[in-house]
Amino acid sequence: MSDNWDHLKEIVSEVLKKSKQLGLDAAEASVSWSSGLSATVRLGTVESVEFNRDKGLGITVYKGKKKGSVSTTDLQPAAIQSSLEAACRIAEYTEEDPYSGLADIESLARDIPNLDLDHPSNVTAEQAVQWAKECEDSARAFDSKIANSEGATFATHRGYRVYGNTLGFLGAYPGTRHSLNCIVIAKSGDCMQRDYDFTTARDIKDLNSRNSVGQTAALRSIRRLNARKMKTCEAPVIFSAEIAGGLWGSFIAAISGGNLYRRSSFLVDHLDKRIFPDFVNVEEIPHLRKGLGSAPFDDEGVATVQHSIVQAGILKSYVLSSYSARRLGLKTTGNAGGVNNLFISDSECDLADLIKRMGRGLLVTELMGHGVNLVTGDYSRGAGGFWIEDGQIQYPVHEITVAANLKDMFSNLVAIGDDTEKRGNIFTGSVLIDRMMIAGS
Repeated sequence: MSDNWDHLKEIVSEVLKKSKQLGLDAAEASVSWSSGLSATVRLGTVESVEFNRDKGLGITVYKGKKKGSVSTTDLQPAAIQSSLEAACRIAEYTEEDPYSGLADIESLARDIPNLDLDHPSNVTAEQAVQWAKECEDSARAFDSKIANSEGATFATHRGYRVYGNTLGFLGAYPGTRHSLNCIVIAKSGDCMQRDYDFTTARDIKDLNSRNSVGQTAALRSIRRLNARKMKTCEAPVIFSAEIAGGLWGSFIAAISGGNLYRRSSFLVDHLDKRIFPDFVNVEEIPHLRKGLGSAPFDDEGVATVQHSIVQAGILKSYVLSSYSARRLGLKTTGNAGGVNNLFISDSECDLADLIKRMGRGLLVTELMGHGVNLVTGDYSRGAGGFWIEDGQIQYPVHEITVAANLKDMFSNLVAIGDDTEKRGNIFTGSVLIDRMMIAGS
């Protein structure tokens, strides 16, 4: 990691200064610098130790409503000058776009809060290897049914980002991310199943213990042994918290500006309309301290702010950048680059309560494939999990497909558990859907 972060600010400032000297109408630049270490151990033996160091500069210039963009990993002055000139040449040949340009000046962040995102560690390669080994050892020693391992990996990363534009904005913030994961294989007779667990945090002190990650991976693998196929049926479905984030990710994609102005979303023209039952609230909280999705400003320098996306089941806000907002005749929501810390309200019940409430149906703990059509809302994914009868887990199931339409799934949402998944930027509990088609044998 660069010890001279001020140098990165100087690079951006110099690009913007030269842009003005060239007579450009507007320009923006973003520079990033990151470094990291990862170590993987498999069956007690070191498989890899990797160090990475990356840097990059992106420049976008505007000549009237014409736009030119370039990127480079060479931060030497000559390369930067060459990149800026290349962006200018590109802008000469692009078509005019009436919606292009920098973010509106009044939307830019004026104060950049300290969100406590930067917790660098001095982990050595030897420590990283040892922690990965301890994690895998705890998984392999958990039960004699653990027959093999795909390994355990410890990784640590630190990065720094600077963004500036010719409206006078120049902002920067650092961030760290540490993680540990383990994947093991359980065997019983001729049956073999794999599963995993992981932990990730801004602060290395907030990671789950190495033993707990390994043992959870082992337990989950063993629970999937002797999985059965099942016959095709229609039944209620619970998406466990760790995969339910994918449902909300599809929802966010459907209300994102790019898909909306292209009219390639099943939720076009749904602002202020009911999408979910009235107990569902979705809120973005971008200034959560130590949050994995926290950011003081978005990719355009726009201030990120807490706001409600869904209130009492009704869609109250799209997810917009400045460009997509202009295309839709709206204002940016500070989401150039995506959402930051999405919180889904729960129904004040845990997973066991959801299972009892469902009575009979499918608990999905794994999804495969990418069968989501945002234009129509059609949803079809390969799945694995557990069959439920009389409010109790009966046996694991595999080689099935769950299918429905996202619009129906959202409106038929029955309850959300309080077993909130916190290892990402979408905070949600397990989700119970009233009914879906489950395709089996």
